[in-house]
Amino acid sequence: MIRKEDCYKIGRLGKAHGVKGEVSFLFTDDVFDRADADYLIIDVDGILVPFFMEEYRFRSDSVALVKFCDVDTQQRASELTNSDVWFPRSLTPEEDAAPSLSFLVGFDIVEAESGAIVGRIADIDDSTANLLFCLDDGRLIPANDDLITDIDAEQKKITMNIPEGLLDI
Repeated sequence: MIRKEDCYKIGRLGKAHGVKGEVSFLFTDDVFDRADADYLIIDVDGILVPFFMEEYRFRSDSVALVKFCDVDTQQRASELTNSDVWFPRSLTPEEDAAPSLSFLVGFDIVEAESGAIVGRIADIDDSTANLLFCLDDGRLIPANDDLITDIDAEQKKITMNIPEGLLDI
């Protein structure tokens, strides 16, 4: 069974394209191309399922058309519409200097001074110029470079100098 903490969201499937089972894929991270992955993980009714790719081609810098194995009809491709697409952390290239922000979902935020775990990142809000870590308890923390002291991808921890009182808001 694939666990969400072992992967990160890289996009969403759009409409079926054509009659042979292709589907549009709106991605926020092209790691599937850089890592030369054979499969993507699709959220099917809350269960993460690997779908092997026969082929894909880029339509733009954020949209690809993907043909999955055993998805051979427009109807079958339509069943995947609006499904979230995930990528396994284990396949992310180590030399990948700038993974997408969604790679950080599932990381723990640790307060630098006390060493206490503040919470776990449930989402990243990039809808404004100021990025925010959305914690699983609903609190928001600015994802500011000046506050981040360390990112440990192996232990899935981000150490931050959190200003006094910020967590009380």
